[in-house]
Amino acid sequence: MSSANLDAADLAAALSAPGLIREDVVDQVYNLDEGIPTPFIDMVGAGTFSNLFSEWTENDLAAPDIDNAVIDGADASGNDTVIGARVGNIAQLSDKVVRISHASEDVTSIGAVGRIAYQVSRRLMDLKRDMEAIALGRQASVADDGAAVAGRTAGLGAWIETNYVGGALGAAGGYDPAAKVVDAPTVGTVFALTWTLIRNAIEAIYTAGGNPSVLMSVPVTVKAINTFLFSSDGDPFRATPTANVPGTTPTPQTAQGFISVVLSDFGITLALVDNRLQQLYNLATAADCFIIDPAHLAVSSLSGFRQDQLAKTGHADNRLLSNHWMTKCFREDAHAVIADVDISEAVVA
Repeated sequence: MSSANLDAADLAAALSAPGLIREDVVDQVYNLDEGIPTPFIDMVGAGTFSNLFSEWTENDLAAPDIDNAVIDGADASGNDTVIGARVGNIAQLSDKVVRISHASEDVTSIGAVGRIAYQVSRRLMDLKRDMEAIALGRQASVADDGAAVAGRTAGLGAWIETNYVGGALGAAGGYDPAAKVVDAPTVGTVFALTWTLIRNAIEAIYTAGGNPSVLMSVPVTVKAINTFLFSSDGDPFRATPTANVPGTTPTPQTAQGFISVVLSDFGITLALVDNRLQQLYNLATAADCFIIDPAHLAVSSLSGFRQDQLAKTGHADNRLLSNHWMTKCFREDAHAVIADVDISEAVVA
């Protein structure tokens, strides 16, 4: 600050804060997590339903009968007709509320953050993020009683029963046909993920008739799988990049530190997909590792994402954003889960 002239420091100090210098604020809001995708919802089917408890039928072909020989001209006997089993899930209503005053809408806010259009678009993103985390979660299905209990849809972690591997004391959930609900799995003791368990899960799905194409888990677990695949133990399961071939012109080489696709047993191409919205559990020490056949999954809605205008009760406009939705696991045995994976442990053979 100079006594001989008026300078910027004088302007900043004038009249206490904020002084006489106009604020210089970038007219944009920088949101770090806005770019996080919802890979599970994006890769599975969609669809609709017309009842808050929606059902579908499972059916299987018979095992090959290697004794299937009959006498020429013999009368038909027996009955090989098979009907399927009905399973279903319960819808969940999820919502977000936006309340914007008239003044907030009319003033010039940074990045238009105070306007309804901005808030509605961002809260719809939040709603889809909630659905992604719940759809991959372990919650049981719960019927809405219209009073004190909200309906809840079963997540993929609760659906898988046939191809379930968990830690000590852990147990699979699965569909209960008597109660018509999907039970939540029991948390087990955390343990280290192994590549053998992944291969066994692929084999179990493939043998039953499924075609798994995605391994999905939290980022730290997918990173650990990559670390294993680049190790000496993991070397047989990956292709080693080929350097410049003698006699050819050298070409630029890109260092590879991440494997996104593995060609596994039976010629199955398995994409390794990390999901930043999938949740940890057991005091944030455990994760589920899913092997998925997307053809047998859907995240369906009763009427899609809704935006309803709430009644005005004052100097504000109110919006209700909602979706009545459910996770549909058409065949739980088309998928596998390795539960209770210790996120602090390295993946081993």
